[in-house]
Amino acid sequence: MTLDAMKPGQECEILDITAEGIVGQRLMDMGFIPGARVKMVRNAPLVDPVEFLMKGCHISLRHSEAKKVEVKPL
Repeated sequence: MTLDAMKPGQECEILDITAEGIVGQRLMDMGFIPGARVKMVRNAPLVDPVEFLMKGCHISLRHSEAKKVEVKPL
């Protein structure tokens, strides 16, 4: 499953980042690393961006970026 498929209120654990280049580096810099827990907060009214809660911080990603993060639902 990927991060973009999460529903509001669901929690998951990150398994892998498949993004390459600057996008992959940016995701890792924000804390999207294997083992981190993430909660999906909400979708924007027009789909993008998606808001996540991780380690007490609210982070917004585009669906195209969230699709590059493989997760395991908890």
